[in-house]
Amino acid sequence: MIRSCKILVSLFILYSVISCRSEEGMSIRGEIANLDAPYILATYLSADTLAVDTIRVNEKGKFRYEKRVDTLTVFSLYLNDCESAAVVFADKGESVKMKGDAMLPDLIEVSGNEINSDLTTFKAENRELLTQRGRLLLSLNAESPADTAGAGSMTLRNETAKLHLLNYALTSQAEDFVRMNPTRYSSLILISNFFKNSDNPPALERVLGYLKGDITRTPLAARLKSYSEKISRSAEGAPMPVFMLEDTDGDRIRSSDFNGKYLLLSFISTAGVESRETVSLLKEAYPELNRDSVEFLTICIDSDHYPLQYDQSDSIPWTVVPEKRSWGADIVDAYNVQYIPFNILIAPDGNIKVRNIPAQEVVNAIENTPED
Repeated sequence: MIRSCKILVSLFILYSVISCRSEEGMSIRGEIANLDAPYILATYLSADTLAVDTIRVNEKGKFRYEKRVDTLTVFSLYLNDCESAAVVFADKGESVKMKGDAMLPDLIEVSGNEINSDLTTFKAENRELLTQRGRLLLSLNAESPADTAGAGSMTLRNETAKLHLLNYALTSQAEDFVRMNPTRYSSLILISNFFKNSDNPPALERVLGYLKGDITRTPLAARLKSYSEKISRSAEGAPMPVFMLEDTDGDRIRSSDFNGKYLLLSFISTAGVESRETVSLLKEAYPELNRDSVEFLTICIDSDHYPLQYDQSDSIPWTVVPEKRSWGADIVDAYNVQYIPFNILIAPDGNIKVRNIPAQEVVNAIENTPED
């Protein structure tokens, strides 16, 4: 899944807090079930450089990893050819232990210091929710890309809806933990895990407000605060961030071109099943709207598909822009697009009206807006 891939790529960045230099040793010992390969990849930050080590694992899934560090260091351990990952915190002289299942990485138990123990306690208290989510993610990742219609498509939507509910429940539990433990570094980690990549700027701002003491002055807290301020600039009710794009003919498209109109920004992938369903629904909605007051603009995010390769694009009656820089595009960053498909409705006054609006709700959102 595109969102899962993006989160996995950014996982280490979320936790890279302090660089590591050789002084004293630490060790990580573990036993992980259901490993498909006889090794684990460990990444950590060393003198501002991402270092990668290969950890050998025996036939029982047991391993021992030693490294010389001089401060708190964050290790991301990638399992089964990076299909899943576990995060471990270790300081100089510490002996950390791990135990769990590679198929359910969110439930891997880690001990050896306060941060690991706090996070393991959170996992234990929410074991049922995390187990359900882990199994659902396995099911979603196993869905066939060719399963585009009928019962399979309905199953995919139902499972995605269940995943949203589970994430909401876990996010609520994480907020309770942060509220009750405002001085713990583990609270910062839970905020990174459950709030940084969610499309809910007010919630991130709220939980950051719970924090107290020394952790508010840490680099990770500073980055979270900076990120919170950034995404607030593309939240519902905020003025739309300005943008300039270029269509397939080389013509420039500016945000100011849509002044005084409703604008639906639709971020999609040409290869994604859900994106194609979104386009189909938008094509049904488009004729019902007043072309003089409403415009659609679709941005294709396909790093491996440029120029645009999408048969249906020829029949889309609005402008489609292939974004060469994919997830690195300015508009993706400015509008805080974390996954696709993703639709944003902008009102005629230039303010963001609805983020992540389902395609089938666009007509009602526009036609049922009260007159000033």
